[in-house]
Amino acid sequence: MRGIKMVAVLLFVFTGQACEKNLPGSGNNSPSGGSGNDLWSIPVKDVLDGGPGKDGIPALLDPILIQAEEAEFLDDDDLVIGYVQGDDARAYPHIILDWHEIINDQLGEVSIAVNYCPLTGTGIGWNRELDGEVTTFGVSGLLYNSNLIPYDRSTGSNWSQILMECVNGSLLGTHAETFPLVETTWATWKLMYPDTRVVSTETGHSRDYGRYPYGNYRTRDDFLIFPVGNTDDRFPNKERVHGIINSGSTRIFPLSVFGDSLSVFQENLISNRLVVVGSQKDNFVVSYFNEVPDGVDLIFSPRQNEYPVVMSDQEGNLWDVFGRAVSGPREGQQLTHARSIMGYWFSFAAFYPGLSIYEP
Repeated sequence: MRGIKMVAVLLFVFTGQACEKNLPGSGNNSPSGGSGNDLWSIPVKDVLDGGPGKDGIPALLDPILIQAEEAEFLDDDDLVIGYVQGDDARAYPHIILDWHEIINDQLGEVSIAVNYCPLTGTGIGWNRELDGEVTTFGVSGLLYNSNLIPYDRSTGSNWSQILMECVNGSLLGTHAETFPLVETTWATWKLMYPDTRVVSTETGHSRDYGRYPYGNYRTRDDFLIFPVGNTDDRFPNKERVHGIINSGSTRIFPLSVFGDSLSVFQENLISNRLVVVGSQKDNFVVSYFNEVPDGVDLIFSPRQNEYPVVMSDQEGNLWDVFGRAVSGPREGQQLTHARSIMGYWFSFAAFYPGLSIYEP
């Protein structure tokens, strides 16, 4: 217990949150997380108090957006999480998410929570509409396998980010509805969507967004602040990979298998056909199910230097990075995005120990 308390103190120091320290076992932020329900679908003994406490890391709501040319605080190699709804393209920078972890946003009729865990390097977009009611998500201050546990403010239920489901509370067992996101560099995102807007550093909170809050955590491979349930040495802990979770099976696509040129892989996972697109040089991977309404088996090829278009098929359709047919006989059709995440290798090994690794 003493070792766990020490890492919680370290996390508190790194985040610089102005709140009372809540150490594991202290009772200030118990694993019930304020949901009023002690039943968990994950081992409660492995649910740890991260340090800052509930809402000690403040989630954002309706962020201020600025034009790309105004975002002088971003370098071209900074990572962002991108989402597009219709003609509205938005970028959510890691350097802001490192400090806030969740951004609750609204794009037209789409209510999205972009949640990012700096400790596992995983970013996911969730639908904020639960049982017909739009809610917001906050940071519970709890962790499982070093990973963020958000909570929804309508019921107080706790959710596992990487499992993408509610693990405690009245919504126990509910799966999160996810949206397709593109995690890439600011330079690549601007190339794909030059008219994008980006979340401003004018958040209403006093944070040094030019400073990474976790010291050398990203670059020191042997440094995990919190324990995880399973480890796997096939890749370095902090190597970024793309994980696809489908019907109980998980397939990993390391960013390193994609060359400097855009690559497209077609693959079976359980009974589903996948199409996986990515570029190591441009630092992104996305994945979709190769399923269209009439059941035709499309054969995809990469389209170089045509962003946001990334591939074409034998019918002459052009498809963008979000799996939308933007021209050709299938214009307007949409490939279903796979439940997938970019993240650090160790996080997938911890949550999905039976995973398989793609080998081209």
